[in-house]
Amino acid sequence: MATFASSARGDRVRRLMIGLALLGLLDASYLTWLKFAHATCGVGGCDVVNSSPYAELFGIPIALFGALTYGVILFLLWIEPRLAQTWAEYARYAVFGITFFGVVYSAYLTYVEIAIIQAICPFCVVSAVTLLFLWVLAMIRVLQAAP
Repeated sequence: MATFASSARGDRVRRLMIGLALLGLLDASYLTWLKFAHATCGVGGCDVVNSSPYAELFGIPIALFGALTYGVILFLLWIEPRLAQTWAEYARYAVFGITFFGVVYSAYLTYVEIAIIQAICPFCVVSAVTLLFLWVLAMIRVLQAAP
């Protein structure tokens, strides 16, 4: 009997997640480049948000943390089918945990944009929605693979 991770449906969900993680990586990499290059975006409130004190944590751009997060998610999704079943299960749970934390942190940052900075960065919204979809798909994968 095939497990969810090795089933055709599970593989399609994993590939969809890889696509979403690539989108998130591109989005976060662009925001990171804007921050390091001191470039302007000119879309919505992007420049206001990206130049706020909330755009950095310990002097490191939040967008760089996002890019690294998407990179880790991509790595885990890529390596998962190459692992033994137990380790593949750990990778699935790790993706779930990372995306859950990402959604919670993105919700906080969205609150900061709306309530404190009073500007919305469309690229930040793309990242938040991407993480939300990744989390939902990760939750489906974990629930479907449960015994």
